[in-house]
Amino acid sequence: MNTSTFWRAPVLHFLGDPEQGEQNWEYFDDGGLLVESGFIKACGPAETVLKQLPEDCEVRELPGKLIVPGFIDTHVHYPQLEVMAGCGVQLLDWLEQYTFPAEAKFSDAEYAKEIAELFLDQCLSHGTTTALVFGTVAPQSVDAFFEAAKKRNMRMIAGKVMMDRNAPDYLLDTPESSYEDSEQLIDRWHNKGRLSYAVTPRFAPTSSSRQLYMAGRLLKEYKDLYFHTHLSENPREIEWVQALFPDSQHYLDVYDQHGLLGPRSVFAHSIHLCDQSWDRMAETDSSIACCPGSNLFLGSGLFNFSKAKKKNIRVGLGTDVGGGTSLCLLSTMKDAYQVSQLSENTISPLQAFYLATLGGARTLHLDDRIGNFQVGNEADFLVLNPEATPLLKFRTEKTKTLEELLGVLMVMGDDRVIEKAIVMGQET
Repeated sequence: MNTSTFWRAPVLHFLGDPEQGEQNWEYFDDGGLLVESGFIKACGPAETVLKQLPEDCEVRELPGKLIVPGFIDTHVHYPQLEVMAGCGVQLLDWLEQYTFPAEAKFSDAEYAKEIAELFLDQCLSHGTTTALVFGTVAPQSVDAFFEAAKKRNMRMIAGKVMMDRNAPDYLLDTPESSYEDSEQLIDRWHNKGRLSYAVTPRFAPTSSSRQLYMAGRLLKEYKDLYFHTHLSENPREIEWVQALFPDSQHYLDVYDQHGLLGPRSVFAHSIHLCDQSWDRMAETDSSIACCPGSNLFLGSGLFNFSKAKKKNIRVGLGTDVGGGTSLCLLSTMKDAYQVSQLSENTISPLQAFYLATLGGARTLHLDDRIGNFQVGNEADFLVLNPEATPLLKFRTEKTKTLEELLGVLMVMGDDRVIEKAIVMGQET
């Protein structure tokens, strides 16, 4: 059986943040990617890589296409597909009106399996090969997700929601049951193949101090777990947190007091942070999942890209479906660009593609495995078609530089641009 494939097309990937210099990205107009047994064997000019091909190597010629690393979604809710485009409310009312009723259905294991399969198929068709994912309070929702991800050999991180108050009774667990359920899920799934577990309180208002303590206990007892939650998304939310935790100095301090900050802690949104919070995020090497699409849709606010850069905080992009309105990170890149325009600190198309690939991998501390085409990395990548629609073809033919092409793909592109998604060297 042939295990080597040579992909020939224009190739783009990042070695670092492109804002810090041209040495941090590589583009080969006639590029080659050699994949062996699911891993990157070589990347560079086609003529150079051709010299390294084994005798039985399959050759795939893709003129006019563009190969980039697979997109990485650093915050998304798979149980919320059916509440996408729920209009008319902001965050707290949106949870009550849309989210909680939808998530109640995931106590049914068969329903959870059906939606997990749909979600992951849609992720791939939209270009996402890795994601940090919320389940629901029901442990079977996480089992269903990991089963579906394992079948597709996708690198995925997920966790059971911990939520013991301020939600409908039918969705509540307890500090003890959330710990025990999480412990069993960790034993079944964490570091099994390409899967990892994230300790996942929904957000501070729906967890008691006791439950947050139990979350911190899990992080201490198990190696390499992630912590995944929401932070400072909405002004009303922030006021609520202060009322519920009056001894806290600020919202982030609630998590800090329970030992929940650190290199594998990812805080979604983080829009309305005080200076102390920014400093503490940087000190603990905690990460942020920026979700501009949902922030705009729910009227939550604008993320401060310049502050995050100044503090050298890891930032990835999150679609945040169902608050977000698309699973396609091209759309999220466009939203991030527009938010940065409003904030008068515009990110470039190169920077947007970096955030969706290597930036996301760094946010998840996976940049030694995915996010670019360094030799030895896992071969998760996309074949993009700049001529996927007649209008896109018309516009991309007018572009004169790589950056202009990326800008057009980011602004005008959608899932139709994703011609192929490759996972560990295999077409999906």
